[in-house]
Amino acid sequence: MDNIVQSIKKLSFLKFQKRLPEYKRFLFEKVQRSRSKIVGIYGGRGAGKTTLLLQLSKSMDCNLGKMLYVACDHPLMQGVSLFELIEYFYSKGGQVVIIDEIHESEDFERNLKAVYDFLDIKIFFSGSSAIKLTNPDFARRYAMFHLPILSFREFIELETGLKLKSYILNDIIEQHENIVYEILTTLKEYKVLELFDLYLNYGAYPLYFEDRENYLQKLVDTINITLHTDLSSIFQIQADKIDAIKKLLVEICRAKPLEVSIEKLSNLVGLTKATLYKYLDYLQKGELLVLVRHEAKRFKSIRKPDKLYLANPNFFNVLCLNQERGTIRETFFVSQVKHLHTIFYPNRGDFLVDEKYIFEIGGRKKGFGQIKDIENSFVVADDLEIGSGNKIPLWLFGFLY
Repeated sequence: MDNIVQSIKKLSFLKFQKRLPEYKRFLFEKVQRSRSKIVGIYGGRGAGKTTLLLQLSKSMDCNLGKMLYVACDHPLMQGVSLFELIEYFYSKGGQVVIIDEIHESEDFERNLKAVYDFLDIKIFFSGSSAIKLTNPDFARRYAMFHLPILSFREFIELETGLKLKSYILNDIIEQHENIVYEILTTLKEYKVLELFDLYLNYGAYPLYFEDRENYLQKLVDTINITLHTDLSSIFQIQADKIDAIKKLLVEICRAKPLEVSIEKLSNLVGLTKATLYKYLDYLQKGELLVLVRHEAKRFKSIRKPDKLYLANPNFFNVLCLNQERGTIRETFFVSQVKHLHTIFYPNRGDFLVDEKYIFEIGGRKKGFGQIKDIENSFVVADDLEIGSGNKIPLWLFGFLY
């Protein structure tokens, strides 16, 4: 074990010396303030989990020699017990261990529980969003934080260097005109609708700011790694089924959210309905897909289809050529709102949020006909810089975090 730890220490030193972005995601301070002995950051590939972990390591008042960075997908970790590794490092005076891609470590849940029960050492770990749901003990024992895609607000900050506030949903609904004026005043010469179009195409992941020219290829790589490495290992998906799952994503990209039935999808991709439901669940856990259920499913089992959305608007650029603007609008809304709020679809209107607000999504000329006389109902309009009354600009929902 001594040789393995020394080798990992060398890699740790190189990792800790890596130059990091100055910009910190909205989650940084929340994680930094956590007093839990073990802190987990979960999310989709490419969201910036590793960068966040390393930024946390630099912010800690701890000697570098007392810290260890462990990349569970590194060949050195093949066949190594995570508990034995941390126990050995702890016995030599180690105080902090940062574990990246923890889902790549065999039996990581049992090993992490043993660390929690027997060792007095601070642990930060990152992993696929799917690990959050594999064991309910995660939520009980550890402080778990979800790192989603970049919000539109964060994208603007990275693109312009400006500092912008986030707003709670209730304030956006009640004070959207004042908030918009505040944002536009801060943006000065920048045009919010131009930035919004850029975000819809390229703004969901920090990868864009690392390598703009190859962003779309990196997006393809992100999807492939999520399927071939994360989901296949966590859920034991057979390699020959991955192509069917990719085809499933493409078909969802091409269709409107309620246009393709489960029966039709099952025939198109060559999967039984039972297997299809299972894979849809995996894709949602891997943050490649979002399922929005009908509001009645909150209370009882009914035969209502789910709305199927790609996890973010950028995926349209790499999964299909024919892009429906209406679907992209709804995809953006869902991707920004679901991180902090519950979301269903009702009989009238497009979305029911927090079991209280009805939102109808459309273009700038969208009217209130479909949600007329519904309490707490709002039109969310694309291509609109400033709203009025119950008509709110779509882009503003990118300022929730």
